[in-house]
Amino acid sequence: MKFLVACFLTTLLSFAGGLFFPWWVIAIAAFVVAAVVPLRSFQAFLSAFLALFVLWGLLSFFIDLQNQHILATKVAAILPLGGSYIAAILVTAFIGAVVAGFAALTGSYLRTPARKAV
Repeated sequence: MKFLVACFLTTLLSFAGGLFFPWWVIAIAAFVVAAVVPLRSFQAFLSAFLALFVLWGLLSFFIDLQNQHILATKVAAILPLGGSYIAAILVTAFIGAVVAGFAALTGSYLRTPARKAV
């Protein structure tokens, strides 16, 4: 249940923050959620990764749909994606997901107490 709460809060804070701040606010949102919601480190990474992959994937798709896939097709032609707008959307979603995942991993490590050096 905490996993779903973390996914929902990360999605909500990232979307709301993205309306007013630069794109990297997703890292701050994922960090804060992982620091507040107690999850294991891998679960924190996965919850933020999935939340942002779905969020940025859907946002990219709907924005791209409004201009009939013109921009994403041109970007995919510049990058080695074979001109596929779907690949450009997936790469966009993956980049946002990795940023949020590592920010959440950092936030979850903040929760764990430092171990004594042996």
